[in-house]
Order: sequence, then structure tokens, then C-alpha cells
Amino acid sequence: MGPVPVGLPVFIVAALVGLAASWVLVSRIERLGTRFGMSGALLGVVAALAADSPEITAAVTAFGNRQGTVGAGVVLGSNVFNLAALLGLSALITGRIHLHRRVVLLSGTVAVWVAAMSALTAVGTLSAPAGLALVIAVLVPYVVVLGVRRSRIRRLPLPSTWVSWLVRAVTEEEVELAEAETHRAFRGRDLWTAGIALLVVVVASVTMERSVSELGRHYAVSDLVVGALLLAGVTSLPNVVSAVYLALRGRGAAVLSTALNSNALNVGIGWLLPATVAGVAGGSRHGPLVAFFYLGLTVGALAMAYYRRGLGRWAALLILVTYVAFAGAVLASVRLSPTG
Repeated sequence: MGPVPVGLPVFIVAALVGLAASWVLVSRIERLGTRFGMSGALLGVVAALAADSPEITAAVTAFGNRQGTVGAGVVLGSNVFNLAALLGLSALITGRIHLHRRVVLLSGTVAVWVAAMSALTAVGTLSAPAGLALVIAVLVPYVVVLGVRRSRIRRLPLPSTWVSWLVRAVTEEEVELAEAETHRAFRGRDLWTAGIALLVVVVASVTMERSVSELGRHYAVSDLVVGALLLAGVTSLPNVVSAVYLALRGRGAAVLSTALNSNALNVGIGWLLPATVAGVAGGSRHGPLVAFFYLGLTVGALAMAYYRRGLGRWAALLILVTYVAFAGAVLASVRLSPTG
């Protein structure tokens, strides 16, 4: 097989640098959000976007290189990994993540919709532009609702019972997210520090994508494994660290928000948008396998969270076992179709 390619040490260094830079970026984004008066819920979305920057950048780089299988694999594989690590691992470590049912329904409805659109795009029923439009149609109003004042929600042209329920759901999520934040005072250098951290994350993510692709070619590893397992796991580490920390502080809504919002943003910004711009097909040979695991695990985790008002250790174990089954299914599909 020859000597170990240069891509291996490069990948390790880029992963470590990207992880550290992502942590800095998220902390500075939180401070900036506080400085400019973002609501706690909206700030949770922005922080999730910052933590998602490694996988989004790696996916966009793959699509730019016309590697649609790697790009889609990074996003959808990251989403499956997020559900397993952010929800399953956090619940296993802490013993239980407590959640309000309204919070589960509010965030979960959007999450299931995005996962369903991902599955339809992966199988080719929807084109990438159509999938993107349908995701935006739900994701944008959701973000707007999280960001507006409660008085404006009450003026929405909806039945009064719906408006009342929506206000209570957003308020419950807002309270837990606000309590979970650990902001320090905003300082002038936080702005340029965030900019530098973002640049480092972008460079590190591009380097990771290229080095892992090189390793995949060297060891004859399928693009599906490279994207859905290797890059997906490494680029999701910033979210994992953040979620476990929040879970240990008893902030279940913050953990759920991080997982679900990260997944939704991954799909929209990391997959469907660059696929649309690059003119790459949304589906691929093995895309449905990853997409349906993503959809199934999303629905299953949310159903358990709603029924039990949270996630305990048995639910956590079931989520983690499902991820192991997902990894096994990916490897088995590659063995059955090595050229896929």
C-alpha cells in the first residue's frame, strides 16, 4: 500500500485547529448576539450556525469540486451523528434530558419537515432547488418567530388558541436557552476575533475535505464513507462539546435546539443551496440510505422526547444503537457496491 500519505497528518492538524477555532467563533458570536440584543432563541440559531461552519464549509468545498456524494454525505451524515451524539450521548452522560412538550413540538415540527424534504431530495423526487425552496418556506418563518417580540407574535393572523400556544412554546424555549448562555461582557476585539476564527474554520474545513478525499483515494475508500462517516463525525465535534456542556447544566431545550437547528441549517446552507448553485443533483446512489436514517432517527428521537417529556438513558442507548446500525449499513452498502 506504500507509505502513509501526507493527507493523514494534515487532516489531523486541520481537524484540531478547526475544532479550536470553532469554539472561539461560537463564544464570540454569543457575545456579539448579546451586544446587539438578539433573543435567546434566535441567538441559539446563530450559535448553531457558527458551530456548523466546519461541516458546511467542507460540504460546500465538496460540491465546488463536483463531489456531490461527499457533499451530501457530510451534511446528512453529520445530521445523523448530531442526533446520536448531541441527544443520545448527552442523555447517556447526564442520565436524563428534561424537555417541555411544547418545545419538542415547536422545534420538532420544523426538524421533521426538513428531514422529510431531505429524503425526498435524496431519492430524486424533488430537485435540489425545489427541496431548498420547501425548506426555506418553513425555516425562515421559524427563525422570524424566534426573533420577534412576543407582542408581535400575538398580532399574527392566526386563531387565538394557536397564537397563545406559540407564545408559550417560544417563551419556554427562550427561558431555557437564556439560562444556558454563559456570556461575558462584549469587548471591541470580539468582532475581529470572530472574523479571524471564521477564516481559520473555513481554511481548516477546506483542508480537511481535500485531505480526507486524498486519503479516500489512497486507501480506495468510498466517497460515501468519506463524507457520511469520517468528515461528518469530525466536523460535528464542536456541536458535541457544546451540547454535553449544556446537558450537564440541565438545559434540555438548549441541547435540543442545538441539535435540531444545526441539522436544519446543515441541510439548507450546507447541501441544498450549494447543490443548487453548482448544478449538482440532490440525489445519489446511496443518498436515500443516509437520508432515511436521518429522517427515521429524527422522528424516533422526537417521539420519545415528547412521550417521556425528555430523553433518559434507555432512549439514549436506543439512539446510539441506531447510529451504530447506520454506520454498519453505510459500510455494508459500500461492500455490496464498491464502485458506488
